[in-house]
Amino acid sequence: MSAENISVSVAGESKSVATGTTAGDLFAENNEIVVARVNDVLVDLSHTLADGDTVIPVSVHEEDGLNVLRHSAAHVMAQAVQQYRADAKLGIGPYITDGFYFDFDVEEPFTPEDLKKIEKSMLKIVKSGQKFQRRVVTQAEAEQEMADEPYKLELLSLTQGPGSGADAAEGASVEVGEGDITIYDNVHPKTGEIIWKDLCRGPHLPNTKLIANGYALMRAGGAYWRGSEKNPVLQRIYGTAWPSKEELVAYKERIAEAERRDHRRLGEELDLFSFPKTIGPGLPVMHPKGGTILREMEDYVRARHIEEGFQYVKTPHISKEALFYTSGHLPYYSDGMFPSMDPDNGAALYRLKAMNCPMHNEIFRSRGRSYRELPLRLFEFGTVYRDEKSGVLQGLTRVRMITQDDSHSYVTKEQAPDEIRHLLKFMLSLLEDFGLTDFYLELSTRDTEGDKKDKFIGTDEQWEEATSILEEVAKETGLELVPDPGGAAFYGPKISVQAKDAIGRTWQMSTVQYDFNQPARFGLEYQASDGSRQEPVMIHSAKFGSFERFLGVLTEHYAGAFPAWLSPVQVVGIPVAEAFNDYMGEVAEKLRAEGIRVEVDYGTDRFPKKIRTASKEKVPFILIAGGEDAEHGAVSFRFRDGSQENGVKIDDAVTRIVEHVRNRVNEDPQGK
Repeated sequence: MSAENISVSVAGESKSVATGTTAGDLFAENNEIVVARVNDVLVDLSHTLADGDTVIPVSVHEEDGLNVLRHSAAHVMAQAVQQYRADAKLGIGPYITDGFYFDFDVEEPFTPEDLKKIEKSMLKIVKSGQKFQRRVVTQAEAEQEMADEPYKLELLSLTQGPGSGADAAEGASVEVGEGDITIYDNVHPKTGEIIWKDLCRGPHLPNTKLIANGYALMRAGGAYWRGSEKNPVLQRIYGTAWPSKEELVAYKERIAEAERRDHRRLGEELDLFSFPKTIGPGLPVMHPKGGTILREMEDYVRARHIEEGFQYVKTPHISKEALFYTSGHLPYYSDGMFPSMDPDNGAALYRLKAMNCPMHNEIFRSRGRSYRELPLRLFEFGTVYRDEKSGVLQGLTRVRMITQDDSHSYVTKEQAPDEIRHLLKFMLSLLEDFGLTDFYLELSTRDTEGDKKDKFIGTDEQWEEATSILEEVAKETGLELVPDPGGAAFYGPKISVQAKDAIGRTWQMSTVQYDFNQPARFGLEYQASDGSRQEPVMIHSAKFGSFERFLGVLTEHYAGAFPAWLSPVQVVGIPVAEAFNDYMGEVAEKLRAEGIRVEVDYGTDRFPKKIRTASKEKVPFILIAGGEDAEHGAVSFRFRDGSQENGVKIDDAVTRIVEHVRNRVNEDPQGK
């Protein structure tokens, strides 16, 4: 090899290249390569290679490439904002799922018209082909260059050495993190003039032209600086960016479909639930139709739990505060609990419960237990209360009152793996019963380094053993297993089931958690076969997480068109004219006798309007009766897809409806 050449590995292939070669030089023929991974570190394509480097190209279509595209688009947006609003001070601008955002301190909130103008300015910047150039600076240099940006200075003030400010706020790691402090300049492609700059870790695209036309600004809203209510409210602009215009259009269509499925809108339209302001945010009330769906869910889930060997229990909504010190939730989970109450005039403080497990522990230790009773499986529909901040509340999917399908298994150490297998199988089958069939698993473990490591209790050996068992059992399912470092509860690791809905969105559903802390804290024990006293292993599980949240997910999954067995109204009978009211009433009575939820529209609206009303209410079966039907002792079916089947004998119609409902068929009924 020449002294002027170096040896590098490119996508597993050894190459000799000239000294001074950049990562971009290797992939100059492929404009889809936007960054590179050098020695497992993501870098700009302008990065100069060294002898022995391992280089992996990263396409704009890969996750890392998409993130870089979106972060670069965020910089372009921030540049356009500061050109448009000279008063704008920069907050944080990270990439996020499907897009990016940037926070700004401005005198007046952004309007939709402002966003249009900013987007137009972005187009000019994109077309100009400005280069993203990285500079390493000292702390003092960074503070000097960011002198007019108070929020950047605050981030820099938190860097007690490189990288220590990365956890200052969500998204802060894109600005200050491990390694050098860097600034990215947006540079004129011909003159080299620095047009704009920002404190940033990078990496970025080589130039703005690569952003092309696959971006859009979506909306603006308020956001607390660094996520704290004690700090100023900044204006956050959300955007999205994709490798092509076609992908942008497809994304917007997905967003539009998600909006059509929004459970908050559908809940109001279908009269399922509401959030009265007089009751308080995050506290839903179920209307009769929503209550019907919940009752069906609860009845089925209760029966399934009993089939799987669980015993139903019931515990209070409130208890003495000391109970949660025993369990460890205080102080470890104090932020998630409502403040204490003093109903006994100083004799004892009380708390609304945020979890059911401490009370189940009290049931376990209410009397002596034998190994013959294990596994002991307790479950309840326990309503718990979480002090969620108003900014994170979101319809039924993030509330302050949660009804959990909560269970706790008390097992011997040897029984634990099989119990976890049992719970995972049960959870997956239950979700499938409700029509969710596409899953992957997530394994949440503790942080072993950094500030958050102290929130976890238990020995290293306990965590390693529990994590190993969960990982082994999860892999046996054959489902994809994704690591979630630091995501565990303070008392032990967990597996969560991530389910995809009808339009491909992922929802965290069931969880199973290994707990080696609470049995010891409560002094739980059982008599083993040899007469010794042993400590059980405790395993938490929730199949839906909460009934409220699961109802929200199902509403969006089915776009409000619930399977017939869950539908609040399963059949609507519509007489073609008043003369057939009694006839349709008799059909309805036959269905009611079989337990079918049926209504007959006896209103004065014209027949076509009655059909439209029933369709709008997403009723699975519409039965129609006119003169010809009455003559032949029949009815006609109209289905949710608009199709129709005429002249079905009444008994046959009743049988078809009853079988469809009782078999819990999740697919829409259709004509033959």
